[in-house]
Amino acid sequence: MSLYSFFKGKGSSGFGYDSTAAQVSEGLDLSGKTLLLTGCNSGLGLETLRVLSSRGARVIAAARTEDKARAACQGLGGEPLPVACELSDPGSVRACVEAVKRDGARLDAVICNAGIMALPRLEQACGYELQFFTNHIGHFILVTGLVDQLAEQGRVVMLSSSAHRRAPREGIQFDNLSGERSYNGWTAYGQSKLANLLFAKELARRFGDSKRTANAVHPGVIATNLGRHMPGVARAGFSLIGPLFLKSAAQGAATECYVAAHPGVVGVSGEYFADCNVATPTRQARDPALAERLWRESERIASEVG
Repeated sequence: MSLYSFFKGKGSSGFGYDSTAAQVSEGLDLSGKTLLLTGCNSGLGLETLRVLSSRGARVIAAARTEDKARAACQGLGGEPLPVACELSDPGSVRACVEAVKRDGARLDAVICNAGIMALPRLEQACGYELQFFTNHIGHFILVTGLVDQLAEQGRVVMLSSSAHRRAPREGIQFDNLSGERSYNGWTAYGQSKLANLLFAKELARRFGDSKRTANAVHPGVIATNLGRHMPGVARAGFSLIGPLFLKSAAQGAATECYVAAHPGVVGVSGEYFADCNVATPTRQARDPALAERLWRESERIASEVG
């Protein structure tokens, strides 16, 4: 138990800060369910893959390469399907969409777990800042390409973060999506996580009165290889404070597993979850006009990059 957990109780869901993916899915029978998971090969994704497969789900396991996905699936039940999905490469994302369509399964959940964080220097994909493109645009292309594959009560789960609070004052810098006018790694990361949250909100609105849902989640602060781009001093600090304040991968994967599979979330849509309970994001994240504008801009970018 972490020191921080002493100050955090369980919420109305019955789960909280210390809950693990195994605990929130205990007793669930996911046999006959098919879920798509990005970033399956390490950290939270690997734990999510392991736990949901152990509950009987068939997971379409996506990683940057098929080899990495296949390695992650070794020894799992549920007949997982390894696929390549390099989110910074639109061609790879669209190939993943086509592979899922060929498979023919209806998707009971799409868990957009993969991401990159706090790149120290500006990097780009297709002329756009890499974190925005990878974390948001890649997943935007993936999810919008698979909407017709969603089951009647299919769920979309976007891995956002409390780091969405680090986004620029205006929320999304539409005049600086390339990052060339100014760049700060943490601000750009915050913008990408705000974009994940806004995407979930707008997708939920577009689902309307259907039984499909879209939600965003904050996993907590976890020492995974997501922080591999952080400076060495920062990584060393994470390793020192980890036992006191950071979640384990098992705890970090709990919220995405809960929102993707637990019956307590049926019909809940357009929300932001932290510690397996509904939480309140920033004012920017609750701005429907900003969410709609981001959707339109994302459609334009997706069309532009081919």
